[in-house]
Amino acid sequence: MNKFSRNKKIWFISFLSLLLLALTGCGNTGTTAETKTSGVYQDGKPVTIIAGAPPGSGFDLTARSLAQTLEKEKMVNFPVPVVNVPGAVGAVSLAQIVNDNKGDTQTISITSPSTLINYQRGDSEYGYKDVTMLARLMTDYFTVVVAPDSPYKDLKSLLDAVKEDPASITIGAATDDRLPFALLLNEIGGDVSKVNFVAYEGGGELVNGLLNGDAQAAISGVSEFISQIGGGSLRSLALLSEERLDGTVKDIPTAIEQGINVTYGNWRGVYGPPDMPAEAVEYWETKIEELLTTPTWKEIAAKNQWEITFMKGQELQKFLAEENEKIKTGLQQTGQIK
Repeated sequence: MNKFSRNKKIWFISFLSLLLLALTGCGNTGTTAETKTSGVYQDGKPVTIIAGAPPGSGFDLTARSLAQTLEKEKMVNFPVPVVNVPGAVGAVSLAQIVNDNKGDTQTISITSPSTLINYQRGDSEYGYKDVTMLARLMTDYFTVVVAPDSPYKDLKSLLDAVKEDPASITIGAATDDRLPFALLLNEIGGDVSKVNFVAYEGGGELVNGLLNGDAQAAISGVSEFISQIGGGSLRSLALLSEERLDGTVKDIPTAIEQGINVTYGNWRGVYGPPDMPAEAVEYWETKIEELLTTPTWKEIAAKNQWEITFMKGQELQKFLAEENEKIKTGLQQTGQIK
């Protein structure tokens, strides 16, 4: 073989090697969890999802639904354990994250209007501006429920009874969920300051309180009661949505249908610690937006009557600022703050 032929052969082998490498690289641009993981999460360390309320609560359901979707859809190559840190409807876990996790990439937490309400009412020294708000996920509309044998057959009869003799009727509600019930009573001219609220933290405790007779009615997001409503162990008097929902609760009238012009959605979202690195923020914004389009999440959302209402970035910040003002106005109108 002459020198020219030998060089030509070497060049051809080199070309084939480069082509093989290129094809291999293209083959690795699929949708595996490994290729979806950015540099900040390449070490495979767990990312803990904090639910700031007990098991059975809306926070808990949201956190576990996130973890379930991430794992089932193979969206991450690291563990996503859920940890419950109950106390003051998210205020305890919020304080811990602000004080102990600054700049951390391995912790995210569920948020809701409670973050804004607790701060406005002075129940927490921290608010949404003290952490890194990552995304809004969905909206879980409120419902008012009673035991199956309750004498109250519709929302108006319950509110009239509370207006006439508030001390005689116990209303179960997490501290942040008192606002929508207060708005309902305020709409018919009742004295919100005299409502006999009893504090429960999450749907599990509320259900037990109703079934034990410790509360005569309760208010929370639909998802926290949907199993009991479907099974007949609780009865919903009204939904605080603009229109009727589908599925299990399709026959339940709205408050508006019953002449009480109040709507209220319990949105939920995700936040990270203060000063979360920009790379981690971008990662979770992108990951959550993708997650909400998966079959697993859509199935969970349909089951729980969640309306997907994704927001991130500047759109989310604008929404939070507007929501903060609405909540402040609502608390003032119902005499909960000055």
